[in-house]
Amino acid sequence: MQNWLDKIYKTTTIEELETIRVDLFGKKGFLTVEFARLKDIPNEQKKEFAQNLNEQKEVLNKALELKKTELFNAELEKTLKAEKIDVTRFNASTSNVGAYHPVAYTMDRIIKYFQNLNFAVEIGPMVEDDFHNFEALNLPKYHPARDMQDTFYCKDMMLLRTHTSPVQIRTMQNQKPPIRMIAPGRVFRRDFDLTHTPMFNQIEGLVVDSSDKISFANLKHVLTEFLQHMFGDVEVRFRPSFFPFTEPSAEVDISCIFCGGDGCRVCSHTGWLEVLGCGIVDENVFKAVGYEDVSGYAFGLGVERFAMLIHKIGDLRSLFESDLRLLGQFK
Repeated sequence: MQNWLDKIYKTTTIEELETIRVDLFGKKGFLTVEFARLKDIPNEQKKEFAQNLNEQKEVLNKALELKKTELFNAELEKTLKAEKIDVTRFNASTSNVGAYHPVAYTMDRIIKYFQNLNFAVEIGPMVEDDFHNFEALNLPKYHPARDMQDTFYCKDMMLLRTHTSPVQIRTMQNQKPPIRMIAPGRVFRRDFDLTHTPMFNQIEGLVVDSSDKISFANLKHVLTEFLQHMFGDVEVRFRPSFFPFTEPSAEVDISCIFCGGDGCRVCSHTGWLEVLGCGIVDENVFKAVGYEDVSGYAFGLGVERFAMLIHKIGDLRSLFESDLRLLGQFK
């Protein structure tokens, strides 16, 4: 037995150890053959012979198990050492520095600005019903202005929202004035070209208070300060426009940040860039949510439009194509 124990102790691999186990306990193994001899041993010697074999079997089995555990642990340690990674090691030549996507960066800047003015941030569902997306915003069925916001319809007149204005309606339904909020989020329209995509991000703002506290002058001051914060020392102008949910309504332009107002290809040689829309909330919108004796103003802007202007990106679609040549510029 000592010879077998020596072989086991000197084994250096699990494969060699398995060979020894087969040589001992296999069909033609040493101990298997010895146990087969029991039938030929005289009866008076069988007990002692079997006891001796069982003791050898127990000792050899235990030696095999201990050696197997030892070899397995050694092999595991060797593997772990070979695959070890120093996670604290910094290799400047192979590491890449991450950065905000320009749309996310612009969105965060705008939200932070209005939060500093005590505007609450409200969110709502992207799948809306017709009432919140159109009817409550003074856009009844068959109103021609609905064509400007052609959208994706689902079953039972549910649709993908075309603006974040439904969040304003839901907020007014659940809160009493005064309200001071912005509604950031994704919106959906059936457009796809250099300046439009089927999905884009929008931020809308709403301020509501008693009828004698809100005027167009308040709106003009807030938006002028905001646009100069985002684009620097630019001129801001308000042009009369039409939106069903505001009256009066205005488009807001800034002096072209590319040519300084002198006129260039980007601003179509007008010296001005359109950046957002705004107005005094229409009385029909307040009636839809049950408000009385209040006034308010609202505004809305496309985040991608702001990102394109701030970072001087020529094609809106490039913001969604994940081109590393473009995104790598914002590290």
